[in-house]
Amino acid sequence: RMTKKILLDICKQQKLYWTPYLNDTLYLHYKGFDRLENLEEYTGLKCLWLQCNGLRKIENLEAQTELRSLYLQLNLIEKIENLEPLQKLDSLNISNNYIRTIENLSCLKVLQTLQIAHNKLRTVEDIQHLQECPSISVLDLSHNNLSDPSIVTILETMPNLHVLNLMGNEVIKKIANYRKTLTVRLKQLTYLDDRPVFPKDRACAEAWAVGGLEAEKAEREKWETRERKKIQDSIDALAAIRQRAEEKRRQKCMEGVATDTLEDLPGQEAATDKAMLPEREDCAETEQFKLETLEKLYLDELPDLEDVDVSEFLPEEEILVQKQDCHPKIEIISEVANDNNSALQENNKSMLENSVEEVPTAIFSNVCQNHKEHEKEHLRPLLESLFTEPDSSERYLKIKDKEVAPLKPLIEEVITEPKDHLLLSPVCHQPDDPSSWEEDGKITV
Repeated sequence: RMTKKILLDICKQQKLYWTPYLNDTLYLHYKGFDRLENLEEYTGLKCLWLQCNGLRKIENLEAQTELRSLYLQLNLIEKIENLEPLQKLDSLNISNNYIRTIENLSCLKVLQTLQIAHNKLRTVEDIQHLQECPSISVLDLSHNNLSDPSIVTILETMPNLHVLNLMGNEVIKKIANYRKTLTVRLKQLTYLDDRPVFPKDRACAEAWAVGGLEAEKAEREKWETRERKKIQDSIDALAAIRQRAEEKRRQKCMEGVATDTLEDLPGQEAATDKAMLPEREDCAETEQFKLETLEKLYLDELPDLEDVDVSEFLPEEEILVQKQDCHPKIEIISEVANDNNSALQENNKSMLENSVEEVPTAIFSNVCQNHKEHEKEHLRPLLESLFTEPDSSERYLKIKDKEVAPLKPLIEEVITEPKDHLLLSPVCHQPDDPSSWEEDGKITV
């Protein structure tokens, strides 16, 4: 049952106002109600949803004087009644019920939409009451049992009928030239069944009613000619707009050329060149660029870098710096002695052999071996920079300037002390330049 408590619970559930008269919409569909009741407090309703219930009768709506839309489809209603209080009702949907006759609607002076599809309407008398409802503009009579073609006479008397749906009725098959006939007879019709009625369709239907198929064909050709002319006029207007825009652009270009010519009157050739359009200037620049790059170079024609004297391209100061610094760096990179220094190596070797006799070779070789690895790691960034950076870079010249300082001797005198103080004496002095050590007791630099 539709009790007040249930109605209040529904309002709470749907987040509506708990005060009944403040609600303008109430959703009571799919609740299984079999009777309309206890709606007296809901006086402000404008839209009431009651579809998909078990209602058998329209009743107890006296308090809903502000109601605009009433949805009663998919119920068990057999008769249209008790709608007199709903003077502001605009839309009524009573489809999918068991109504056999349209009645009691003349009291609804502002009713515009009536949906009464899927009911039990059969004869002209069943819909005759529509003559008393001149305000209806949307009428849905689809899927009933209407079969009498004379129903068109009832529909003709409805002055504001714009939308009509008769699909699913036998009358469609019994009316000759159904769509043309209804278009001609229902003067205000703009939508019939599943598609609209265009002005062209109405004109052709009226011509058919007067002169048959030939008149309809002639009228259709007139409309098509008129439509083609309208399209052509639009295209011509667009072309004219484009042409005017092009003329204005050319005029501006000519005005710009004239001003440039007046400024450069002393040089006629220059004025002639400036009178060219911007596109022409771009072309001239492109041609000039192409002329400058006409010569082609091949790999076979390039000179051999070994035969080029670098001194021709470098200043004297830079050459001097390179001559001073090149020899030590080559020795550091290769760590291989030249033939010219063989005598010096032999002398150093003999001196070191004499000094090694007083110092244990095992301890000395281990310490020097560690020193050798440390020196190699220390010199690795310098070697990478020499290989990666060009000779002409600023960093390279700065390194060169720092290394111009006088080099220290590659061999230093080893001071020996008595064997009693061997562990306290300095075993090896760190040289300033890299040196190589051997683990067999002999030391070479």
